[in-house]
Amino acid sequence: MPKSKTSRKSPRKPTNTNRTSGFWRLFLRLSLIGLALLIGWMVYLDAVVTSRFEGRRFEVPSRVYARPLELYEGASVGAGALQQELSLSGFRKGDGVAPGSYRRSGSRFVISTRGFRFPDGEEPRRRVALTIRDDQVDDFRIVSGESSPIIRLEPAQIGGIYPTHREDRILVQLQNVPKLLPATLMAVEDRNFYHHFGIAPLSIARAMLANLRAGEIVQGGSTLTQQLVKNLFLTRDQTLLRKANEALMSILLEWHYDKDDILETYLNEVYLGQAGTRSINGFGLASQFYFGESLKNLKPHQIALLVGMVKGPSYYNPRRNPDRALKRRNLVLSEMEKTGLLSASEAAHARGLPLGVSEKPSYSENRYPAYIDLVRRHLARDYREEDLSSAGLRIFTTLNPAIQAAAEHSVRETLPRLGHGDVRGKLESALVVTAKDTGEVLALVGGKKPEFAGFNRALDARRPIGSLIKPFIYLSALSQPDRYTLISPVKDQSFVLEFDDGRRWEPKDYDRKERGEVPLHQALAHSYNLPAVRVGLDVGVDVVAQTLQDFGVTSSISRYPAMLLGSVSMTPVTVAQMYQGLATSGFNTPLRTIREVTDAHGKALSRYPLEVDQVADPSAVHLVQYAMQEVMQEGTGQSAYYTVPKSLSLAGKTGTTDDGRDSWFAGFSGDYLAVAWVGRDDNGPTSLTGASGALPVWSRFMAKVPQHGFAPVVPDGVGYHWVNDQRQALTDEYCENARYVPFITGSEPDREVSCSGALQKRIQGWFKGLFE
Repeated sequence: MPKSKTSRKSPRKPTNTNRTSGFWRLFLRLSLIGLALLIGWMVYLDAVVTSRFEGRRFEVPSRVYARPLELYEGASVGAGALQQELSLSGFRKGDGVAPGSYRRSGSRFVISTRGFRFPDGEEPRRRVALTIRDDQVDDFRIVSGESSPIIRLEPAQIGGIYPTHREDRILVQLQNVPKLLPATLMAVEDRNFYHHFGIAPLSIARAMLANLRAGEIVQGGSTLTQQLVKNLFLTRDQTLLRKANEALMSILLEWHYDKDDILETYLNEVYLGQAGTRSINGFGLASQFYFGESLKNLKPHQIALLVGMVKGPSYYNPRRNPDRALKRRNLVLSEMEKTGLLSASEAAHARGLPLGVSEKPSYSENRYPAYIDLVRRHLARDYREEDLSSAGLRIFTTLNPAIQAAAEHSVRETLPRLGHGDVRGKLESALVVTAKDTGEVLALVGGKKPEFAGFNRALDARRPIGSLIKPFIYLSALSQPDRYTLISPVKDQSFVLEFDDGRRWEPKDYDRKERGEVPLHQALAHSYNLPAVRVGLDVGVDVVAQTLQDFGVTSSISRYPAMLLGSVSMTPVTVAQMYQGLATSGFNTPLRTIREVTDAHGKALSRYPLEVDQVADPSAVHLVQYAMQEVMQEGTGQSAYYTVPKSLSLAGKTGTTDDGRDSWFAGFSGDYLAVAWVGRDDNGPTSLTGASGALPVWSRFMAKVPQHGFAPVVPDGVGYHWVNDQRQALTDEYCENARYVPFITGSEPDREVSCSGALQKRIQGWFKGLFE
C-alpha cells in the first residue's frame, strides 16, 4: 500500500504593503515623539518669552547731570567757559536758530536752548543773546520765547550708573513718538508688520533661496518681531537652529501680545550704536546720542538716518562713516517717498540736507569718573545699587564743568614740572574744589590722568596731613582768649619728651633752626613746628583731636603728641571737609555732591539741602583766618602770587611730611576752597614741600577761574588794634613794627608803647592819601 505524502507550505515573502505599513507605523511613532518634543520645546520657549516680556521692566541706568549754568545780566562766566559748557551739553555750533545750537562772534553769543525738565519745573525753549565782558554776562536779552530775567541751560550729562550688561536707553511710549518714525521703520524693515503672525513665509523663502545659492547666509527675511526676539532672547549667531527658535518665539510673542506692544518694545530695544563699553539701545537714546535732541523733535531726514542705521549701526555710523551713512539715509528717504510718507518735494529737500549729527555725543561714558565715584558713595546712603543701575533715576549734582576743567588742567600741566629724575614720573596728585559758603563739591580730580577710572586718590589715599593740622591747634588755643592771642609769644626752642617706657621724642623745625620766642601768628604763617607742638601740648592733645572731629573728621585720631605734627592720616576729601569749617567761620558744612534726585518722570525723590552746624566760636576762627591770610602774604604760601594776581586776597596753609612723602596745600578765596595733594603711590620720598609741590597745583587752578578775594566779615566780639607784636603792646599806626591785628574783645594788650616821629609819619600818610 503506497505511503501518503504530507504537503508543505513554502514561506511567504513580505509584500510591499507590509513594508509600507511598517514604515508608516515607525514614521507615526517618530512623528508623535517629535510632536511631543516640539510641544515640550514650545512650552519651554513660551515660558521664556512670557517671563521676559510679561510686565517687562527695562533696566534703565541712572543719569548724572552737572549743575545747570544760569545766565542772567551780570552772571559770572568767561567766554571760553561758556562755549565749553555748551559743547559739553551737546549744543552744536551753527546759526543759533535751530534748537540746541549756538552762534559765537567774538564775545557775542546767540543760543537757542532745547528746554529741559528740571526737578522744580519745565524750562521752556528760548533763544537768547548776550555778550561776555570781563568774565561777566552783559547785554542779556531774550530774542524769542517766554520772557525771563534768568534762564538755565540744559545741564550736561556727566555720566551714568549702568547695569552690569552696560545697556543704555531712554524709554519712549508709542503714543509719544513722531508718527513718521514707526511708519518709516515699517516701510523699510517690515511693510506687513500689522498683517503677519510673527514671521513672513514668503520673505523667509526668498532669503533661504538666496542663502542656498550662495552657500552661506547672505540675506535675512526677518520681521520686526523676529528682530525683537533676536535682541531680547537669542544670540546673533547665524545658524539654522537659532533661526528656527527665532521663528517659533516670534509666533509665540505675537500670540500673546498686541502689535503696538511689540512695536513699542522694539523702539526701546533696537541696538543703534556703541559709546565705549556702553550700548546705545532704542530710538530715544539714539536721538540724544547722535543729534543732542529729544526724539519728539526730530526732522524727517534725522528719522531717516536712525531708521537706516538699524541695518548696521557700526557700518552706517554717521560720525565714522559719514558718506556711507548719507547714502543709506537718502535711500530711506526715497523709500519714504515711494510709500507716500513724504511728498516728492519734501523728500528732495531732505536729501539735500547734511546729516546734522552733533560733533560729540551728548551722552557718553562717565566723563569724570573720580567725581562719579564720590556721587555713588553719597547716593549709597539712601539708595540700593540695583535701583541706581536700573530704575532710570535722574541725579542732579553740584559739579561745575568749567571748574572741573580748570582743576584737571592744573594737575595735568603742573605735575610734569615738579620733582626731578625718576621721581617726576612717579608723582601723582589729587585736587578737591568746593564752593566756600555751601560745601558743594564743584570739581574733583583723583589722579594725573583724570579721564581714566582707577584708584581715586581724592577719596581713598589716606596720607599724613603734616602741617595742615596747625590751624586747628592754634584754633584750640585762640578759643581761650584769656590765655592766647595772635601776638602771644610762643617758644621756638627744642625740647625732649620722655615717655614712661623710656622712649624719647624730640621734634624739630623743618629748617633745623630755633628762633627763641616768636608771636603766635608768625609761628603759624611760617609753619614752625616747635611752637605748634608746645601750644598743642599746653591746650591738650585731646582738645585738639576734639576740634578736628568737630570740623568733620569721622575717622579715629591717635591721641599721641606726634599727632600735633600731622601724623594723623586723612584723604583730600576729608581735609576739604575739615577746612570748609575754617572758610565758613566755624560752621561745619557737610560736603555735598547731590542737589536732588528724581525718578525717570521727574518726580522728586530726595532733596539734599544745605546743612550748617556751628562748631567753633566765629571770633576765634576769624583770628585763624587772619593768620592764614598772612601765610599767603608773608609766609610759606607767598609763592602763589607768582601765578595768582596779587590783588586776589587768599588764605591757606602748606603741609609737608617727612622726606616730602606728602605735599599738601589747602586754601580758599571768597568763592572757592581747594585742597591739593602731591605724592607717590608707593609712599616714596619726593623732596617736595607743600610750597614746592601742592601749592603750584593749587595756585595754577586759582589763577584759571574768575573769583573774588577773601574778605572775611568781622564777627561781633572782635576788634582790630594797632600793636607792636614783639613787645605785646598797643601802639600807634605809624610806629615801627606796628601791625593791625584782630583780638577777641577784652584780650587785647592793656599797655601801650609810643614811638618818636609818629606825628611826622601821620602827616606823611595824610598827604600820601590825598594822591591815592
